[in-house]
Amino acid sequence: MADERLIVALDFNNFEDAKNLVDTLGDDVIFYKVGMELFYSVGERIVEWLKSQNKKVFLDLKLNDIPNTVAGGLCSLMHLGADILNVHASGGFTMMKTAADRLHEEAEKSGIVCPKLIAITVLTSIDRDDWNGMGYDKIDMTQQVLHFAKLAQFAGLDGVVSSPQESKIIRDQCGENFLIVTPGIRPAGSDIDDQSRVSLPSYAIRDGANYLVVGRPIRAAENPKQAALDILKEIGEV
Repeated sequence: MADERLIVALDFNNFEDAKNLVDTLGDDVIFYKVGMELFYSVGERIVEWLKSQNKKVFLDLKLNDIPNTVAGGLCSLMHLGADILNVHASGGFTMMKTAADRLHEEAEKSGIVCPKLIAITVLTSIDRDDWNGMGYDKIDMTQQVLHFAKLAQFAGLDGVVSSPQESKIIRDQCGENFLIVTPGIRPAGSDIDDQSRVSLPSYAIRDGANYLVVGRPIRAAENPKQAALDILKEIGEV
């Protein structure tokens, strides 16, 4: 059985490249992230195909709008069969609670399993200079991430997306049943690319992450399958 803690990001703009990577990784990877680039290029076809291959899907569209609009959008996306959906915590408590309540109501009404709903805290690409430039120089970034996590939990969401550097404090404050999904994972020797707050796979798991989202270190590797197997071996030893 594949280790579901590794979510491979299908950061492509066409169906064939995404399919080729999934085929290359085979049975060793079961969970995939479909983000804006791929979904906006290909649409629901990619989610439906992944589900037909018995894969799990994190549909990473980061919804952020008025409460009813976000709730309606999530209910529409739920019917594609995604296992995890997400919103921005910066949309506020009312937006998140409305989204969570409506999603569960729609799932029960439709007789389907409700996907997990998680919230983006602070993007892993944001460093201290970006943070200060946004006018938050008097606010500690880690404390803001924790505040968003607690707000999401209070609103009834299942978890959050945060950098691995905040995993431990979120796990300590939000408990064992709160999901933590961490992008910004870079195996030893990898370039950090446009990420800022990064960590090694094993460190992120030890600090409390449930899922690791990995894109370029696998996708751009000379041997993507071996790169995935190396990460799976590392987290399997934790």
